[in-house]
Amino acid sequence: MSKLRVHAFSVSLEGYGAGPEQSLDDPLGKGGEALHNWFIPTRTFQQMVGDGGGATGTDDDFAAWGFENIGAWILGRNMFGPVRGAWPDESWRGWWGEEPPYHVPVFVLTHHARAPLAMRGGTEFRFVTEGVDAALRQAREAAGGLDVRLGGGAATIRQFLRARLVDELHLAVAPVLLGHGEALWEGLDLRELGVEFQEVAHSRYAAHGGLTVECAVWPMPVVAVQEGLQGGLALG
Repeated sequence: MSKLRVHAFSVSLEGYGAGPEQSLDDPLGKGGEALHNWFIPTRTFQQMVGDGGGATGTDDDFAAWGFENIGAWILGRNMFGPVRGAWPDESWRGWWGEEPPYHVPVFVLTHHARAPLAMRGGTEFRFVTEGVDAALRQAREAAGGLDVRLGGGAATIRQFLRARLVDELHLAVAPVLLGHGEALWEGLDLRELGVEFQEVAHSRYAAHGGLTVECAVWPMPVVAVQEGLQGGLALG
């Protein structure tokens, strides 16, 4: 069976996956953009947005790995857009413009039905109102034997973790303090859920951690793996 994989999900040192006060102008919340300072310079991201160049190395290895063998995505509604409640119309077409970087079917969790939305480049947003199990079932069918990537946000990842549906989870821990925000681990007992820490590597901008749920395989990409993490906090 194909795996459900979380990749390149960035959190602050406190475990926040987004800053406070998320909005149309600040989709990642106040200060949340700093969580992705490791990802934006990579060759993988620069190619996603149509620019040339970009940095290679540890960060790019992890960024690129998240797109390998992926046949479908699952997103929480906030990852699709800022609209809350019933859809007033179908004018909102996602954060990425007319050609999003997914290039496969994307299943958006929502409480409000909406017709599928086909975009350029192979992306089609399909809106799922029946919950996480239905979204994963539909995504696996669409993926045709390839893996499914769970994009977030934090609340959506928590739902799938509680349901023990996540096989692999790659976290990028940024050296950032947000103070408040969307806490990834809120209300979760990771030991009870069978989450195990597997590997760690780090770059200038992030520490990359690999976690598995139950006994799923964690095939780390070829990077320089370190013995542990070292960091200093200045208090007061």
